[in-house]
Amino acid sequence: MNDVPDPRGKGSTEILAAADLRKTYGDRVALKGLTFSLDAGRVLGFLGPNGAGKTTSIRILTTILRPSSGWFSVDGIGSDQPQAIRRRIGVLPEGLGFPRQMTAFGYLTYFAQLYGRPAGEARRIATDLLADVGLQNRADSSVGSFSHGMRQRLGIARALVNDPAVVFLDEPTLGLDPRGQRELLRLVQRIARERGTGVVLCSHLLSEIEGVCDDVVIMNAGVVVAEGTVAEVVGASHPELDHVVRIRVPVASIHRTQELLQAFPGIDGDVRSEDSTGWLDVKLHASNGSGADESRARNDLLESLIRADVPVLGFDTGGGRLEDVFLRLTAEAIR
Repeated sequence: MNDVPDPRGKGSTEILAAADLRKTYGDRVALKGLTFSLDAGRVLGFLGPNGAGKTTSIRILTTILRPSSGWFSVDGIGSDQPQAIRRRIGVLPEGLGFPRQMTAFGYLTYFAQLYGRPAGEARRIATDLLADVGLQNRADSSVGSFSHGMRQRLGIARALVNDPAVVFLDEPTLGLDPRGQRELLRLVQRIARERGTGVVLCSHLLSEIEGVCDDVVIMNAGVVVAEGTVAEVVGASHPELDHVVRIRVPVASIHRTQELLQAFPGIDGDVRSEDSTGWLDVKLHASNGSGADESRARNDLLESLIRADVPVLGFDTGGGRLEDVFLRLTAEAIR
């Protein structure tokens, strides 16, 4: 039934694949041809504004909904075998509820036994997972005494209790403080790397996606508008963002800075500004290259602003950002 290589072995292996998935509700088309793939051990960011089709897509991929057409596979198991797929996936939905009186150990043991593990093995799985998510010292504490971040960690452990090939995490850092967000994202990345698990991460925080994900799918109005590695989507797939430098100045200095930048000899095109935030987008001439020549051009640009007594609050030389791509692509799709 499963002819694909062992996803826990060496090398890159396709662990999740979707081809031309579509979903209609009467005359309304909610999903229009979702196609992408995910390799074992990689984290995929699933992005889109509200109403983009993300929820419909995830419900199909987790076998809650049937697609109107198209197909998908998990660990080589086709979408015509939903029960088999359910045994190979883990899910952390947004707003997962917990039995407050159960201990963390009892909670995980219970779910391991639901997956058919003998009592002794279920207890071992619970112990190992609590250690994996950093809750080993709270194994015998009631879930009701846990902080929000601890419950999210327990939810991830619950999603791993059946040793899944693919894990779907919906807004796992929602409601966490910055430190909690960072720690949980490191945990997600470690799960993918150490277990060889494919992770699908849904989030509205684009900085999360850019920092932790290997690949990204951006949807809008039921359509995939970008797909690939984060670097491809931000850079190679959108060459208009190459050679872009973002400069932040006080809002009161925007217009003066814009005039200075527009007179700089290495600028290509108009200088775009965000009047409410103080950010300006500057595109250097492509002829400057992407190596030493472009580095010198960026340095000259910064030096010119400093000599002109412009208070530079930020200087981002990374080219395009995922947030920029997301906003442009979703805006274009809406139009």
